[in-house]
Amino acid sequence: MIYRAVRLSLIVASCATSQYLNSPKLSMSNLIVHGGRPLHGQITPSANKNAVLPILCATLLTDQPLRLLGVPDITDVRKILDIFAKLGSQVNMDYAAGTLQLHHKDTHFDPATHRLPEEMRSSIMLVPPLVARFGVARLEDNVKGCTLGVREIDPHVEVLRQFGCKVERGEGSLLISAEGHLIPTQHWLDYASVTTTENFALCAVSAGGKSVLTNAACEPHVQEFCSFLAMMGAKIQGQGTSQLTIEGGHKLGGGEFRFAEDFHEITTFLALGAITGGQIEVRNTVPEFFPLLDRTFAKFGITVTHKDGWSTATREGPLKIRTPFTPNILTKVEAAPWPYFPVDLLPIFVALGVQSQGSVMYWNKVYDGAMGWTSELSKFGAHVLLADPHRLITFGGLPLHGATVDSPYIIRVAIALLMVAASIDGQSVIKNAQPIRRAHPKFVENLRLVGADVEWQEGD
Repeated sequence: MIYRAVRLSLIVASCATSQYLNSPKLSMSNLIVHGGRPLHGQITPSANKNAVLPILCATLLTDQPLRLLGVPDITDVRKILDIFAKLGSQVNMDYAAGTLQLHHKDTHFDPATHRLPEEMRSSIMLVPPLVARFGVARLEDNVKGCTLGVREIDPHVEVLRQFGCKVERGEGSLLISAEGHLIPTQHWLDYASVTTTENFALCAVSAGGKSVLTNAACEPHVQEFCSFLAMMGAKIQGQGTSQLTIEGGHKLGGGEFRFAEDFHEITTFLALGAITGGQIEVRNTVPEFFPLLDRTFAKFGITVTHKDGWSTATREGPLKIRTPFTPNILTKVEAAPWPYFPVDLLPIFVALGVQSQGSVMYWNKVYDGAMGWTSELSKFGAHVLLADPHRLITFGGLPLHGATVDSPYIIRVAIALLMVAASIDGQSVIKNAQPIRRAHPKFVENLRLVGADVEWQEGD
């Protein structure tokens, strides 16, 4: 078999972008926040970035036309669509309406110019569809995302090899190739990784037979990803559980798919209303994902209600940590893979803890070093103790003041710092807050709609 080599370089492309997919200039962007205003109003959240990006990668599995509704205008979406346009795919994106029409019928590759942006973790999910269609892909070793510690590629290599792919290491890159169809397999993950689960599914739908994944991730965005594959004609059982069974080898077609609201963004706006002493009503058509989140809000004296497709969070008086029934222990928020409390939302609740009377222990069971940012909270006057790389204690209820703080390249840490700033009288500056744009379109515009005084300050 003759392979067409595809070089997937995770280096920002230097070639010109098409005019309708031109990405916003990436710069050091700060948020200027004048806090102390209770936020009130209604918000309709955007789709989940962690559902949208894998689904965009999965569209390469079909040469039939697709129509996606509710696509958010975020930087990573623009980057992927720009890549599709350069590969020769038909891309028609209406960002105002959130409607994307895609057709990969005439997709082709030029290894000299086709490049993927370095900072997108989702780049690795382009490997299975490219191998399925063209027999080979080349991936740079360094796959990046938010600065949440080491994010290894070994689980992906194991999955690819299980399906019969040959993975060879070159100078600074991996060459992945396969002869003919991928081979169905059974695999047991040592960790319920979202991206590895999605890569397994992408391989499995292209393999000729039944594949089974045990210890699969089952987050809401993984379930949405599986629903999209099923819409294209994939045969999937077990979505939402820890075991996926996929009958592969069926030709996938086109169709129409609408994204659900991002449960991360729903939670964020509920928390923003509560921390400022206001109340934000948030559109939410997936309340079935919220029982544990609702109980976690209750630990901070916040009551969440869901009615007629909308969710609200209310509090009576100041935020106050609920005392555990068991004596002499701290209230805890433990974050781990779904159906545990979502680790991506931990910073949001750290912000609530800083403004709540009482103490809370937060336990990040997923990422090393993801709590290092919390030293910035002391600039507001907060008292936090980092017990080890995974556990943090907040001692809340102290008087806070406006401050200038530095955000790491972690989306919801930037938002957590903004939350604290919004709850304090006076001006604060969140430096390097641009990661918010990777996941939340019109975030500042939405905040202004509910009464916040916040604006972007662009810089180099």
